[in-house]
Amino acid sequence: MTARFVTEDGVEVPAVTAAQMREIDRGAIEETGPTLLQMMEHAGRSLARESLDRLGESWRRARIVVLAGPGGNGGGGICAARHLANRGVDVRLCLAAPDRLGDAAIFQREIYAQAGGQEVARGALDGARPTLIIDALLGYSLRGAPRPDMAALIRWAASSGIPVLALDVPSGVDATTGETPGDAVTATWTLTLALPKTGLRAAYTGDLVLADLGIPAAAFRRIGIPYTSPFGTRFRVPLRLE
Repeated sequence: MTARFVTEDGVEVPAVTAAQMREIDRGAIEETGPTLLQMMEHAGRSLARESLDRLGESWRRARIVVLAGPGGNGGGGICAARHLANRGVDVRLCLAAPDRLGDAAIFQREIYAQAGGQEVARGALDGARPTLIIDALLGYSLRGAPRPDMAALIRWAASSGIPVLALDVPSGVDATTGETPGDAVTATWTLTLALPKTGLRAAYTGDLVLADLGIPAAAFRRIGIPYTSPFGTRFRVPLRLE
């Protein structure tokens, strides 16, 4: 049975496969806008805002660990880490593959460093007790089981007992099918981007929130997605899975 995603106001939001989301992103970047870096900024700021909201009044005393992969999902996580650092949050960035960062992630890392952001190696996480873990390792691009460097961080998050906020799709979950071909994150909350993915399953996503990336409706409609903005005056809306 196909999953249905509905806002708290009862508005049904169409779900997309990884291939469809990839084409929406391509169309936005090459034709309608916004650019990759603009979408990454929207994602990162929404992720930082969601983190602060989940922490509530304790955010000033919190310690956050951001796990970031080398691609676009990781770039969004690094961007969120910078927004948190700019607000004085005790945030530590752990890069799964610092030697394989894409250009956009490299750019975000450089800005994070200018904000005084701290990085930690995987080994330094052993024994760490953060208040919140942000999972920005893998987005909708997963093909097969996560690589060993990603899998090690997924296992650390799973064994920590710490609440996890995942970006777009919990790492290790196939965005299209919901299958887990290897290690996978079980998130407390998931902030999915632009549209929910067909593979999002309650067992892995926890509470689900949809974030606006600023993509024009034309970018969705050009590939046959019937789209009406579910956001109203907001930039993030809770979703329920039916």
